Amino acid sequence: MSIITDTINSYLPAKRKQTPSGWISFNAVCCDDKRQRGGLIFNAGDAVSYHCFNCGFKASWQPGRLISQKMNKFMRDLGMGDDTIGQLRLEALKLNEDSNTEVRSIVPTFEARALPIDSLSFNDLDTFLKLPDGDHAVPTKFTEAYAYLVDRKINPWSYPFYWCPRTGFNNRLIIPFLYKGEIVGWTARAFSDAKPKYLSEQQPGYVFNLDAQNNNRQFVIVCEGPFDAISIDGCALLGAEIKDSQNWLLKQLNKEIVLVPDRDKAGLLTLEQALDYGWSVSMPDWPDDVKDVNDAIIKLGRLATLYKIAQAKEANPLKIQLKAKKWFKETYEKTN
Repeated sequence: MSIITDTINSYLPAKRKQTPSGWISFNAVCCDDKRQRGGLIFNAGDAVSYHCFNCGFKASWQPGRLISQKMNKFMRDLGMGDDTIGQLRLEALKLNEDSNTEVRSIVPTFEARALPIDSLSFNDLDTFLKLPDGDHAVPTKFTEAYAYLVDRKINPWSYPFYWCPRTGFNNRLIIPFLYKGEIVGWTARAFSDAKPKYLSEQQPGYVFNLDAQNNNRQFVIVCEGPFDAISIDGCALLGAEIKDSQNWLLKQLNKEIVLVPDRDKAGLLTLEQALDYGWSVSMPDWPDDVKDVNDAIIKLGRLATLYKIAQAKEANPLKIQLKAKKWFKETYEKTN
């Protein structure tokens, strides 16, 4: 971490909790909050973003920028003295003026990764489905993995899915992470009540399904989860946080980037980051019980889902923020 983010981290309230995606929740320091409605995240270790779900206050800082009045207020609310804040403002000024300071969007590189031992592709397992009755038993857990995709209205042959007979993986559907045709990671999603829900091998900055974005598309749809992305041939962040390297990878497609956020607290935070990166956002007029893209596919069908996403995409930040109040109505109600 930078000196600035390290200092902010040291002043955070002792009573706090952190999500797997990196967001830290605590009682908001900018207002009278007793329900941990303050959310803070350190991006790539050198930048910080704060959002209050109670009063709507926001502040952020990253290397190369001066400390804003909002960030100054946030640090004071954390309990920092004026001397400490003054030192951090000088540090930010030094970083801003130092020509040797590299303010960069990380260009990621990914190494090849092996899938879990004995993993079998659905194409290989398809042999079981073609053998005459009695010639070979179809693995029960494989049929459950197959049925899981069907239940989610996903074509089992629309992506190179895998299944593994080994204990610990035989009740999971394995989704390889591809980059330029090479496997660079994976996630194994339980289709039973197994915990944790996901087992993953993921490299920092990876964007799921990037290889599938062809040149004749005008925009790329970005979701949070892999099943959302597979459902509509879009991309997935594999979490609620947008990393600088993910933004860089998506910008290399030279297409309009359209975020379809999950309809929850984490999705609202993703939307705020998307606005900072200049992305478009789509919040379609879906039924209230539709929480994400794959949910929409199940309830509305693929064609209607894609049509509504394209119809609702918006690039104007003010219009996006106004529409978010309706889209995230349930989230706002819980935090007010």
